[in-house]
Amino acid sequence: MDTSDLIKTFTAMNIYTTLQIGAFHTNHCEDFLITEQISSHHKLIAVLDGCTMGTESVFASMLYGKILRKIAKSTFYKEFVTNKTLDLKTTLKEVLKEVMKETVVIKNQLGLEINELLATLILGIIDTTSHATECITIGDGLIYIDGNTYEYEQNDKPDYLGYHLYDDFDTWYDHQEQKLSIPNFKDMSFCTDGIFTFKHLENKEKQKPVSEIIEYVLQDTEHMEYDTLLDRKIRHLKNQWKHVVTDDLAIIRIINTP
Repeated sequence: MDTSDLIKTFTAMNIYTTLQIGAFHTNHCEDFLITEQISSHHKLIAVLDGCTMGTESVFASMLYGKILRKIAKSTFYKEFVTNKTLDLKTTLKEVLKEVMKETVVIKNQLGLEINELLATLILGIIDTTSHATECITIGDGLIYIDGNTYEYEQNDKPDYLGYHLYDDFDTWYDHQEQKLSIPNFKDMSFCTDGIFTFKHLENKEKQKPVSEIIEYVLQDTEHMEYDTLLDRKIRHLKNQWKHVVTDDLAIIRIINTP
């Protein structure tokens, strides 16, 4: 693929992000997100949510995000040197395996406890040419694809990645059930569970259903010409609908255009 083809591929994929601190939080936003090129035609995206009951929960989500960014950059460089690219499923598995390995090293170096390493993770690897995607959800959250909702709810007891740092990785990974293989998509979003926490704090009787809020934020395409699409929608919810997000929220939304 020459440079002009690569540019065309990238410009056909519109990526919108937002990171919001919830109204019930005061000090830090415990969520994090990352979009990073991992090969010439693969992109890594992820949203993370630190465990409020964990120790300094903002640290865990940021740490995993930083590790993911490092892995993406090193993988991209390796592809450049070797001219070899792994398939989506293999890439997803290898990235997660490396995340756990790197986390153990950092845990030992800093003397961290497991409760300092608790965060949910929705991780995806996207083929930027075919728009095929492989993704996995560790814990809870929401994936929205072309009008279809994939909600992962673990009854406020997410099975955090930090619980499995010393498990046999292949066995643990093979038993994960929250995986999706997407042949292609036009409009896809990854969201932390803050998407379910918009509240009309002034009048409970005017509370909108979650489905209506999800449709407005993740399906409606008004303002898609702006990079700030999601921020605009959340401001509209606050100013016009009087709905504010009460828990922290991270969203990555990708709309593919011809």
